[in-house]
Amino acid sequence: MYNAIIEPIASLLGKVLDVLFVGINAIGLGNIAIAIILFTLLVKLLMLPLTAKQSKMMKLNSIIGPEVRAIQNKYKDKKGDQNAMLKMQEETKAVYAKYGTSQMGGCVQMLIQFPILLALYRVFQRIPMYVTSLKALFINILGDGGNGIMSAADYSDFMSNTFNTGTLAKIDWSNVNDAVVAMNSFTTEQWNLLKEHFTSYASVIADNQAKITEMNTFIGINVSQVPTLALNIAILIPILSGVTQYISVRVSQGKSNQDDSDNPAAASMKMMNIFMPIMSAFIAFSVPAGLGLYWIATAVIQTIIQICINRYYDKLGVDEIVRRNVEQRNKKRAKKGLPPEKIAKNATTSTKKIDSQTKSQERIDKLQQKKEQNDKKVKEILEATNYYKSAKPGSLAEKAGMVAKYNEKNSKKN
Repeated sequence: MYNAIIEPIASLLGKVLDVLFVGINAIGLGNIAIAIILFTLLVKLLMLPLTAKQSKMMKLNSIIGPEVRAIQNKYKDKKGDQNAMLKMQEETKAVYAKYGTSQMGGCVQMLIQFPILLALYRVFQRIPMYVTSLKALFINILGDGGNGIMSAADYSDFMSNTFNTGTLAKIDWSNVNDAVVAMNSFTTEQWNLLKEHFTSYASVIADNQAKITEMNTFIGINVSQVPTLALNIAILIPILSGVTQYISVRVSQGKSNQDDSDNPAAASMKMMNIFMPIMSAFIAFSVPAGLGLYWIATAVIQTIIQICINRYYDKLGVDEIVRRNVEQRNKKRAKKGLPPEKIAKNATTSTKKIDSQTKSQERIDKLQQKKEQNDKKVKEILEATNYYKSAKPGSLAEKAGMVAKYNEKNSKKN
């Protein structure tokens, strides 16, 4: 099921990447890193409508959130009451309707983007399988049924025994595609081992290796190799990956998390916003630099796009956003033959009103508690009168009974 969904998307994206590479190669810029940056820009532009909808939802959530939490607080002591929970859901739905959106508004965009992101990772992890001119260079070395190192009798044994560390230990060297992807991450030392063993193919290996390295190298960084902690320029990839993603997250949130101290999820979300960029920096030390470059390009492009979107919505204003949302929803309802939503009638609940209702309910509860205490005292007084009900009101017998009751109660306490 997973491959059935992701593989077709990855194939489509891979073809786009291949076309881009062919285009830049035609003007003398046949470099994988440049293709990745242009490809990322194109993908982000194609996903711009989804990004804009997510941003609009985040802006509305900064206003909707306090009202929804006020409703939740109103019913927090009635979780076992099914009718109360239904009323809470209705009021919550009404709040979202008031702003012309729904509770699932932000989830739909995420669900659409998720398989695309998974497909993108597959493409960048197996770039030679999608960039045909790069794959052709590896086929020149391997032979794939023709004149190449795969035709050597000890090819599989040598490759399995020599390149048996990390991810290379799981490679099926008899599979051409797996061999191509694995060799794309070879270091200079590993290429030398290959040339030293397959001496009859040394010149073929050297010629194609030089072209492969040229395609994969960008400002001194080989994007096909995994960055290390060594003090070289490649270490910038993981560092910039974490930094740019942190900036991107901060910009995308805008003012949505400000004045949100009453939200219990806000603190954990802030921690995640710090933790995830740090994690991406660590992960970038275990994947090819090309994937890290994609993360950097994505974060930078996303930040620029997000700044533009934030300015647009800030200039537009919440009232206009809500008006357009309601208008759009009513157009959809009209197509279904449904009447327009009467937002003012169905969703008049506001934060102030809910707070007022909550305070009123608290006052009612306190008055009820005082009443119960007073009723208890009256009951005790009435019970006390049982001692002297038979006595004539105002008589000495009545007074004597009252004194007796008083003494009896004090003796019990002592």
